[in-house]
Amino acid sequence: MLDPIITKETLNFLIQLKKNNNREWFTENKPKFKRHEQSVKAFFEGVATKLNTHDEIEKTKMFRIYRDVRFSKDKTPYKAHLAGSFSRAGAQRRGGYYLHIKPGESFLATGFWNPNKEDLLRIRKELEQDSSEMREIISQEHFKEAWGELQGDELKTAPKGFDKAHKDIDLIKKKQFIFTRKFTDKQVLSANFADEINETFIAIRPFFDYMSDVLTTNLNGESLLE
Repeated sequence: MLDPIITKETLNFLIQLKKNNNREWFTENKPKFKRHEQSVKAFFEGVATKLNTHDEIEKTKMFRIYRDVRFSKDKTPYKAHLAGSFSRAGAQRRGGYYLHIKPGESFLATGFWNPNKEDLLRIRKELEQDSSEMREIISQEHFKEAWGELQGDELKTAPKGFDKAHKDIDLIKKKQFIFTRKFTDKQVLSANFADEINETFIAIRPFFDYMSDVLTTNLNGESLLE
């Protein structure tokens, strides 16, 4: 059985939605949207099946097309993309996967987008003590080919309680630890796109394993899950 694919028709629909981002047009074209939504949902489920061959995914979630405009200057009611996430199972597995489908702007994202203050402090304390393992992981050639450089917002100076002259302050001052990979429309439409997504996500596992170990132990390496 062939894997579900992202179709040219779906990308074209999103282009038209961007040009006609109003309730009248969307209501008229909602049956067509629902067909595209179901097609992309099937694609996401196919990706989840592949992820489950090497990870444990407890939930696949497709985000709604409706925008929350309450606090936004942009009052267009609909997103011009389709996106979803894949949540890893269990407290011992940290990190998550995100897939974003948008004509000309499709990408994968992964890592730690908004760690809570306890997790962020724990990560910083680990990096303050020894950053060598993390640096080794993110500098591996295979890793960088898949994900490029570490991204994310950061403080302008050292966090409270940390030395601004610390040799690893570039990592310690980060507030997010994320990676992204962009894809062209040609790649998105290819028959092996789901496999390429899966292989890219496989490449992030050493980083996830490291961060999961950090976030489930104390600085002495003792488990916090027992």
